[in-house]
Amino acid sequence: MGPLWGLDPSLLEQNFCSCDYSPICGLPTQGCGSCLYVFFLDPCNLDLINRKIKSVALCVAACPRQELKTISDVQKFAEINGSALCRYDLKPSEYASPKAKGLCPKLPVPASAPIPFFHRCAPVNISCYAKFAEALITFVSDNSVLHRLISGVMTSKEIILGLCLLSLVLSMILMVIIRYISRVLVWILTFLLILGSLGGTGVLWWLYAKQRKSPKETIIPEQPQIAEANLRALLIYAISATVFTVILFLVMLVMRKRVALTIALFHVAGKVFIHLPLLVFQPFWTFFALVLFWVYWIMTLLFLGTAGSAVLNEQGFVEFKISGPLQYMWWYHVVGLIWISEFILACQQMTVAGAVVTYYFTRDKRNLPFTPILASVNRLIRYHLGTVAKGSFIITLVKIPRMILMYIHSQLKGKENACARCVLKSCICCLWCLEKCLNYLNQNAYTATAINSTNFCTSAKDAFVILVENALRVAAINTVGDFMLFLGKVLIVCSTGLAGVMLLNYQQDYTVWVLPLIIVCLFAFLVAHCFLSIYEMVVDVLFLCFAIDTKYNDGSPGREFYMDKVLMLPYIRTSINCFKKLG
Repeated sequence: MGPLWGLDPSLLEQNFCSCDYSPICGLPTQGCGSCLYVFFLDPCNLDLINRKIKSVALCVAACPRQELKTISDVQKFAEINGSALCRYDLKPSEYASPKAKGLCPKLPVPASAPIPFFHRCAPVNISCYAKFAEALITFVSDNSVLHRLISGVMTSKEIILGLCLLSLVLSMILMVIIRYISRVLVWILTFLLILGSLGGTGVLWWLYAKQRKSPKETIIPEQPQIAEANLRALLIYAISATVFTVILFLVMLVMRKRVALTIALFHVAGKVFIHLPLLVFQPFWTFFALVLFWVYWIMTLLFLGTAGSAVLNEQGFVEFKISGPLQYMWWYHVVGLIWISEFILACQQMTVAGAVVTYYFTRDKRNLPFTPILASVNRLIRYHLGTVAKGSFIITLVKIPRMILMYIHSQLKGKENACARCVLKSCICCLWCLEKCLNYLNQNAYTATAINSTNFCTSAKDAFVILVENALRVAAINTVGDFMLFLGKVLIVCSTGLAGVMLLNYQQDYTVWVLPLIIVCLFAFLVAHCFLSIYEMVVDVLFLCFAIDTKYNDGSPGREFYMDKVLMLPYIRTSINCFKKLG
């Protein structure tokens, strides 16, 4: 288990739990084969600066599962379980004596449970961790506010769980509804966007004209420069809004026919989910895999943190310090965290792409495999793990420098000059944009791999060529489609938040609703984002399949289209318009 610190070496030996050790740093050791757990006399006393618990630690055979309110309860626990909760130089019969003052745990002793693998007795009462939060959250000046927030969460945990389940149900319902209302929804959003831009531009010009015609006597004599600056700002805003509205009209005019393709893709995506219902559960498997990996990563990090060589500090206590190559292992560990996380997400993208490609290029949907998702997973494991690893590694190479620059920027905050700050933010912004572009290209490269079974570089090149050839269609799908899905996320968050307000209104056990509502709304957004991101992924895969289908097929005998009839109508209309222009 390792050594325990905080005990006076003149009184006690160096102690180890569940092990027998030889002397370390000249201090004798005392093994305790039956004492499996580490127990802290004051577990809630945390030193945030040195990242240690400022408490004496003892080896115990069992953690106190129930709260010990009096010293007699502590004595009874020690006698029954054979676990001394006071200093080793005290016998259980001496716990109530005056010399035991300060040598026994702080009363009441909170109920605790052993942490798996680490064998530490951790308090089960959340109020202990609230004290940690008080030290970390600096904006809370009154600690009672934080306690009320946490008590609100604990009291409303059933409501929070129910609302989280509600957000899950609403997300699944919305995925079904989008298929049937996509046409109406797109045109309503387009109309509202045009109306909003016209209204905003008109209001700005009206305010500018009103300010310009207002009599100068109404302006405060001491502030003529402020009034002039406001008038100039209104003029700039009005001109900018006018330019934006004109550009918006031109874009809508050019892309009006391509919006029909977006509507058709959303409709076909709904059919995909009907034929491939396991796609709905894809976020669950990905989240489960990420959680398992993160738990493993944290456990490994904790083991790395407790590795090292034993040395005596200035107080005469033994500490373990990392030296040599081992101290740089956490860099390797951080890179592994980013790369494997991106690898798991890329596996999800490849799985979805493989299943949707199978659906699209199967003419008779009755001949689909029994489980296209599992068939896609099988192909991924057998043939495409290298492709996924390479794509995720490219994202890691971009993400790590951005994180390093963000860390440097946070460390130099308030110390760097304006030029350095601007350069850092510009680099961070450029790397962020590059990462988003590479993510989008990777996703389409995985689709090209699922179609042609080519390697990553070839697939990325093919996908890039297809996207460039269909740039206007890509723009229409990414703007209109993403905006629709964003409004869907907002709808789910608002609905869940409203239900939360109505339910919490009938709870009188606590007074602070802020934290429960924030937790519910954040979870609702996360769930909506996970489900609708799968929908967005399906739409993107369908579009690339559609683009490849129209590039290599023309509908003639022997080169029939694979596309759904819903997609064929906007394609025929576009082709007819092209022939009219050529004629």
